[in-house]
Amino acid sequence: MGKKASRGPASGIAVGFNKGHIVKRRNLKAQIKKKPRKRTSTKKELIKDVVTEIVGFAPYEKRLMEFIKVGTSAALKKSLKYAKKKLGTHKRGKTKRDELQKVVIMQRRKAAQAHAHGHGHEHEKH
Repeated sequence: MGKKASRGPASGIAVGFNKGHIVKRRNLKAQIKKKPRKRTSTKKELIKDVVTEIVGFAPYEKRLMEFIKVGTSAALKKSLKYAKKKLGTHKRGKTKRDELQKVVIMQRRKAAQAHAHGHGHEHEKH
């Protein structure tokens, strides 16, 4: 395969060395570079927490939490697969699974504290 010779400006003729339609180059503005994604602001986090507390979790989130509660590696894999199916991408699925894992851990911690402090069941006084 031979090297392709660089062509000069188009001549407007369909054949030949400088063949091609004559076009005027446009001066484009420099592209704005995308900023890296930042962590969600505390305000947004607070709003999200309040909404979750009032409304609760979506049905698919509840199902994901059930998979996570099982705790086996197979169940975690299944939870990721399910999250991916529901949310569209691998990255979104992973993020959601990690988020719900934290929720499950917090729930377990809360339950353990309640049990340790005796809030689990009330004793009657005679």
